Amino acid sequence: MRMTGSGGAVRPPLADRMRPQILDQVRGQEHLTAPGRLLFQALQSDRLPSLIFWGPPGCGKTTLARIIAAQTRNLFESMSAVMVGVREVRQVVDRAREEKQRSGRATILFMDEIHRFNKGQQDAFLPFVEDGTIILLGATTENPSFELNGALLSRTRVVTLNPLDRDVLTGIIEEALKDEARGLGNRGISLADGVAQRIAETADGDARLALNLLETLVELHRVRDGEPVHLGLDELNAAVAHGTLRHDKSGEAHYNLISALHKSLRGSDVDASLYWLARMLVAGEDGLYVARRLIRFASEDVGNADPQALLITLAAKDAYHFMGRPEGELALAQAVIYLATSPKSNSVYTAYETAKEVAVKKGSLPPPLHLRNAPTQLMKQMGYGRGYQYAHDYEHALVLQEHLPDSLIGHTFYVPVERGYEREIAKRLEYWKKLKKRRQADI
Repeated sequence: MRMTGSGGAVRPPLADRMRPQILDQVRGQEHLTAPGRLLFQALQSDRLPSLIFWGPPGCGKTTLARIIAAQTRNLFESMSAVMVGVREVRQVVDRAREEKQRSGRATILFMDEIHRFNKGQQDAFLPFVEDGTIILLGATTENPSFELNGALLSRTRVVTLNPLDRDVLTGIIEEALKDEARGLGNRGISLADGVAQRIAETADGDARLALNLLETLVELHRVRDGEPVHLGLDELNAAVAHGTLRHDKSGEAHYNLISALHKSLRGSDVDASLYWLARMLVAGEDGLYVARRLIRFASEDVGNADPQALLITLAAKDAYHFMGRPEGELALAQAVIYLATSPKSNSVYTAYETAKEVAVKKGSLPPPLHLRNAPTQLMKQMGYGRGYQYAHDYEHALVLQEHLPDSLIGHTFYVPVERGYEREIAKRLEYWKKLKKRRQADI
């Protein structure tokens, strides 16, 4: 939002004006900025290692880079991987090499959103970080373990920045309301009880978003300089249609949330399961993606302990697809509750994975001749189908013939657990085993 002050001059956004200028002003990252900690020590000595700042949006990655730029005696270059490529990086490296030869000073290169470079492009940094031509400061919202190549990670140090908690964000909002030079202190604005906390909750750890929401609230209600105004929750609700929970559907947060849902279901924690489902759906996750994961869970973690689980999750998928949002979300919630409270068994998953492993290891073992189809006279002459026992012609529909290849006879893949319906399956398998032994003894 473009704001104008006296005389029509364009003022920077509130979030930019309130950006900390020195390390003491940075909030919520004391594990890096407090005396004796990494960045404090590095700036004191002006000896900065190559670092990767990893943290969610609005936690201070760019702010720390700017503070370093202001305090270092080294040259400082700032770029964004969204806007540049390897060619521009090499231009910076050329200037850095010339500067190092001329004055002995290194160049600090801040690369915002470094994860936007693919792993091949990231190789462009390696020799110059290695020989000290540049000191690399990378910023990323994505897990460096997944998004940065191992060679670059081995030459840098990853530092994790925390999302800002509600108390920190509330303090930043209150500081912006009081600060006359950079903030809104000259505008006579006060907030009703709970408004700053609600803004902080909606911002979900992001200081930039919190200040943008505050600025939007003020501007939408046409607050004029010098006219005191009191803004309450009704005004805030009018300015903010809905929350903005952090959830990048292609990034790490996406996988963290679905992992939390899956593991809460596996742990039979119905309340946590509902919470993680709500977190994903409120943040805009595709309900059909969630449904697919629930279907997978029904087979992987419930399996035959409750065969109904698969049917219910399939029905929830169809219901969501038919009704859409928000009505269809209730069907997903019903499925989540059912899965969380179902008896658990991974026997189907384990059995299939073991069967796959054996199939790959043993290669293309042929079926026994008596199990093969014999549609032609030649195949019959070769013994295809000879001696096959049709199960329905036998008592209990149980036959003694082997169905596995010869080299796998006696191999057990499926071992049911003593939970839910699999307890009944286990009894059935044990009964069949006894019947077979009795028949073999009678032969």
